[in-house]
Amino acid sequence: MSVLAIGLSHRTAPVALLERVSITGDALAKLLYDVQQDPCVAEAMVVSTCNRVEVYVTVDRFHAAVTAVSGLLGVHSGVPVEELTPHLYVHYEERAVEHLFSMVCGLDSMVLGEGQILGQVRQALKLAQRHGTVGATLNELVQQALRVGKRAHHETGIDKAGASLVSAGLALAGDLAGRRALVVGAGSMSSLAAATLARAGVTDIVVANRTYERGARLAESVGGRAVGFAAVADELAGADIVITCTGAGRHVITPDMLSRPAFLLDLALPHDIDPGVRAIPGVTLVDLETIQESGIGSRGGDAVESVRALVAEELRAYLDAERAAKVTPTVVALRSKAASVVESELGRLLMRVPDLDEKARDEVAMTVQRVVDKLLHEPTVRVKQLATCPGGDHYAEALRELFNLDPKMPEAVREVEL
Repeated sequence: MSVLAIGLSHRTAPVALLERVSITGDALAKLLYDVQQDPCVAEAMVVSTCNRVEVYVTVDRFHAAVTAVSGLLGVHSGVPVEELTPHLYVHYEERAVEHLFSMVCGLDSMVLGEGQILGQVRQALKLAQRHGTVGATLNELVQQALRVGKRAHHETGIDKAGASLVSAGLALAGDLAGRRALVVGAGSMSSLAAATLARAGVTDIVVANRTYERGARLAESVGGRAVGFAAVADELAGADIVITCTGAGRHVITPDMLSRPAFLLDLALPHDIDPGVRAIPGVTLVDLETIQESGIGSRGGDAVESVRALVAEELRAYLDAERAAKVTPTVVALRSKAASVVESELGRLLMRVPDLDEKARDEVAMTVQRVVDKLLHEPTVRVKQLATCPGGDHYAEALRELFNLDPKMPEAVREVEL
């Protein structure tokens, strides 16, 4: 099975299209299930964020899988596949792994180096695990990717190279100290927004959320207060800064709800705020398109080069380990056959020399086993070393042919390991 990644992001599609393709909640779980049920797909995971939708699968047929996954993206998003196709990117095997590693490091984010992607990929893996759509290959790959992402954020300056989407958006708002803010939503992005506002000196923070208790917890964490979702219109009357990220799938703030100048930051896809508010005097609306066009946090200099070098290093190590792992079942099968030969020949010896005392039997057995181990040591060590080279699996095939190993045996060993 090989890893295949298919998706679209802010790099390949306009935000307006990403808004239409955005898949969340039950729809995301349904997409995950339907992808995994396709005959050419063994494992599946979907990463869906405000600026990307990517499907990771393990497949045995490339072209059939690309067609199937692309079609399902079209079906579940409601966007015709013919419209999606020009914006889709496809990464296969080594390129798919490299793309995932780069993405979790923040190199592929709208705002360079943002750390939110780590949590988003972690949640995508948890969802796939909960629905039973990932196995050993994707689980190990994504876990390794998350480790690479953590290492990049700890060992390089990529965090400082850019900023989070929240910070990037608020950078356009000017001085925040002493201003009154309304945060609509209480998810991870809203939590980041509230914390960012508090650090910037905003002392009056109101959190509005459908689930009051969740909103209250967030408000308490930043010294603010919570209100129910129905109070949004009333709270807008006194807010200088408004940040929304609800995942409601519809406009929760419309022009008729605004009666005073305000800075609005919409981080949701589909958008939470009706673009028509821009026509209101004194109202500034910043959304994902605005952030993308502003170029805030899009340059990283030395930090980017450091992360790229780290990704290249981790990619080599991952691919070497994968190639070596593919050879292991063949090595185990070879040693298993050698053990069977030793056991058979020792049995035959004891039948011919039944009076051999126990000490002598043990010495003979140990001698024969040492001979076999020494004969097999060099070829098995070398085949593992050679396996890390491109085309290294051919050496395993040669071992199976030379020693007439049962072609099903390596697969049986692999299944036991899994």
